Amino acid sequence: MIEQAEKPFLYVVVCAAGIATGVGELIAAAQKRDWEVGVIATPVAAASFFDVDAVRARTGRPVRSAWRTPADPRPFPPPDAVVVAPATFNTVNKWSAGIADTLALGTLCEAYGLGVPIAVLPCVADALAAHPAYQESLIRLRGMGVRFGEPYSGEPDEDGRRPGFGWERGLDLLERRR
Repeated sequence: MIEQAEKPFLYVVVCAAGIATGVGELIAAAQKRDWEVGVIATPVAAASFFDVDAVRARTGRPVRSAWRTPADPRPFPPPDAVVVAPATFNTVNKWSAGIADTLALGTLCEAYGLGVPIAVLPCVADALAAHPAYQESLIRLRGMGVRFGEPYSGEPDEDGRRPGFGWERGLDLLERRR
């Protein structure tokens, strides 16, 4: 049986980037905007890039990173929207190519096919972002209706300050779709 959420349900897909430690900020902001939240992480992200127990406590739901068997109940209702944050070079390129070799990627590929709104906050080093495959992936995903926030590089400004990731930008991008 699929659980039905009373509030709109947001999937947050978390990739393995150092900034992922702050994903609780996105969850808190989404809950403040009246979303129920479920987190799906790439296997590497779930293993060591953020506090899975803190996220579980905050959402009241398990953090998913592995496929379930057909006999297992669905732990989340279907998504009303998805935010991918932080989105890495690897995830963006695989997703664009239709590779679904992890639960996170399979979820993203399926969400597109279901017409679910998707917002992405990239966290990709400038050297990787310059790669032609990444640029082509952005073009393809944008053509599919995926909304992208400005890339985060974490580069210090002229005063040496590193900008914040701006987790709420993903939610703002979804609001523009409503």
